[in-house]
Amino acid sequence: MECQTLVLGAGIVGVCSALHLQAAGQSVVLLDRNDPGTGTSHGNAGLIERSSIIPYAFPREWTSLVRYGLNRQSSMRFNPVFLPRLSPWLLEYWRQSSPENLARASQAMQPLIERCVTEHDLLAEASGMTGLMRAKGWIEFYRDQKEFDLASADARSYEQYGLRFEILDASQLRDREPDLNGVVGGIHWHDPKSVTDPGALVQGYAALFAQRGGVVLKGDARTLKQQGAGWEVDSAEGRISASNVVVAMGPQSAEVFSTLGYRIPLAIKRGYHMHYASLPGAELRHSVIDAQAGFVLAPMARGIRLTTGVEFDASDAPPNEIQLRRCEAIARTLYPLGERLDAEPWLGRRPCLPDMRPVIGPAPRHTGLWFNFGHAHHGLTLGPVTGRLLAEMMTGAPTFTDPAPYSPARFR
Repeated sequence: MECQTLVLGAGIVGVCSALHLQAAGQSVVLLDRNDPGTGTSHGNAGLIERSSIIPYAFPREWTSLVRYGLNRQSSMRFNPVFLPRLSPWLLEYWRQSSPENLARASQAMQPLIERCVTEHDLLAEASGMTGLMRAKGWIEFYRDQKEFDLASADARSYEQYGLRFEILDASQLRDREPDLNGVVGGIHWHDPKSVTDPGALVQGYAALFAQRGGVVLKGDARTLKQQGAGWEVDSAEGRISASNVVVAMGPQSAEVFSTLGYRIPLAIKRGYHMHYASLPGAELRHSVIDAQAGFVLAPMARGIRLTTGVEFDASDAPPNEIQLRRCEAIARTLYPLGERLDAEPWLGRRPCLPDMRPVIGPAPRHTGLWFNFGHAHHGLTLGPVTGRLLAEMMTGAPTFTDPAPYSPARFR
């Protein structure tokens, strides 16, 4: 089988890259070892995060570092045995999180964040997936008055970005979420959207790609090799040849780029989710985040999904329920969660770069090799918009923003 472009990875980023390249007139094959939307794209908090102008930075205050270093927080835990292996990456992450570097990262991410909802809306309408989208924003709530006051002041500084939000006192928050207890206030961000089944959304986008003539195959991306002026990979249907190949494998991207000699500092932030029933008579109306404990509660098709913060451990290490149990214990004091609905927690892996921006663009040393990965906590948010940017670059069309901040060449 031959095609113009082979996209490796059928998560949200790979599927959207394939859709935009297809719309630009290319013949595209989408390849993954699993079905579309069954990896990291399936297990997130379901937020299309239009309000995340500032990337998630490494804490710089000594008090925060000491608190996290005790390894007792619900928002972040680490495996002490793994930490020495990760320490060079963490040191660079800390350096990139300085006020000056964080401001540069925020400026780089702003053009992508600004278009995230618009790009999703276009694909959701074309694929018939609008029923999975909720335009109710999300609510960030606080249990401590001092923390709430600081967050409120910080939110007001976001007005320069044109974001719509409301600062809610305890009574106003209770009006919107009557079953949420023990809170002093919250911030309702109106611009984001939420998705009731992220995996199904990606599968719907993949079905649109197939309906438009795209080919979806199973195969092992690790068999990729350069052959003459093009690329080849083995699939369940035989060998595929392509002029161009896009590595959009999220946390597994290193399995390909590292064998080709690229030393891109991609690290994994692990996270978990579990679904719960609500106790009789209770209802969660919005996706809500406990900003202090670092978890999200989101009403989803399967039930209330609790999504944890960050766990630092080897990507292939067995699941560990410590963080989920900590979050669940707090969540049960805030909302009347019922029984667990999943047999075991789902473990996902977020692909992260220390400078808090993805890698998008041509590989510096291989003709026809392109990258689109490293979206950290915002793969679902940014899949459609970075897919568009990549397609514009690959086809020579004018790009909607300068792609230089995301260049793979920034890592040598």
